Amino acid sequence: MSPQSGGVEPRRIAILGSTGSVGDSTIDIIQRNPSAYDVLALTANGNWEKLAEQARALRPELVALADPAGYAELKGALAGTDIRIVVGEEGLREAASLPSDWVMAAIVGAAGLRPTLEAVKRGAAVALANKECLVSAGTLFMDAVSAHGATLLPVDSEHNAIFQVFDFNQKDKIQKIILTASGGPFRTWSAASMAGVTPGQAVAHPNWSMGAKISVDSATMMNKGLEVIEAHHLFGLPSEKIEIIVHPQSVVHSMVEYADGSVLAQLGSPDMRTPIAYTLGWPDRIGAPSARLDFAALATLEFQAPDPVRFPALRLARSALQTGGAAPTILNAANEVAVARFLAEKVGFLDIAAIVEDTLSRIPNQQLETLEDVMAIDADARRVAAEIKSFGAAAE
Repeated sequence: MSPQSGGVEPRRIAILGSTGSVGDSTIDIIQRNPSAYDVLALTANGNWEKLAEQARALRPELVALADPAGYAELKGALAGTDIRIVVGEEGLREAASLPSDWVMAAIVGAAGLRPTLEAVKRGAAVALANKECLVSAGTLFMDAVSAHGATLLPVDSEHNAIFQVFDFNQKDKIQKIILTASGGPFRTWSAASMAGVTPGQAVAHPNWSMGAKISVDSATMMNKGLEVIEAHHLFGLPSEKIEIIVHPQSVVHSMVEYADGSVLAQLGSPDMRTPIAYTLGWPDRIGAPSARLDFAALATLEFQAPDPVRFPALRLARSALQTGGAAPTILNAANEVAVARFLAEKVGFLDIAAIVEDTLSRIPNQQLETLEDVMAIDADARRVAAEIKSFGAAAE
């Protein structure tokens, strides 16, 4: 039974990355039916003020702050409570290791890899909003899921949509999966116009409310490239069976095409609370406050092929997937560094993909046998990407 169907113990919850947009949406759903959930742990990177506010409202056993600089302030804000405070990566891993039944893995970037693996190793149900786990360490991560009997529930709206209509018992009858993309705020812009894009423009997504890094990834369409790699690991399909289609309205969240010509799609309003609620209630469905679709008001749904020339991140991601080995890890690490430099106004918008491509060309590919291999390559790629000069769209 689902936690909202009555007659069951509250579902024990840990939210890794509770202060981000996905964490916010998860908490919003939980607070609409608080007796159904027992929140054991919350974590944040550096936003101790918001973490303290959430902790006072939800009263978890433990809160973890990745950046120790805010420890004193967080301790003061939670004075008088019995909430335990831990810091650093070890603190994040401890939060993930508590005996929660369901873990929201929403720490942005490669920093979420080790904590998420802690939850996987317990055999928990892991709602995966951190695509970098699969991009950076896909084979190792999926092997761990299988070895420990964990349940992996994709939270990304596209992968969640596919998960809902993917017949795992007839995988051989699936022709392809189709990931939809909004196209971001610069879908119709020329490359020359995009050269002058500011961080403020890049984070203003037309349909979704997301964090800065993910919004920039959407604007470059690297987000969709990373999702191709993620889909490969989640559904066991090769790159050529994973298609991308631009769908500006963000109503059709993705599709699966079968051998008989049927195409099954999941539709909904562009609200992350829908896929989050699906994973939170799994294997049953629970209520979510998302706006309902009014098909008469929709009028038109548009679909068009993406432009890999104006959005080279798509080409880079597919190439990294086909190359295999360390290439996806390098791609992801270099992109994180390049996006951070763009947000800090150190490089231009078009420099992001250029830095990623240059980093890929500078680091020899190798096979990744262990998590330590992944972290070493990740660190090397970050160092290289940080040293690459601007390609001219912005001055260092």
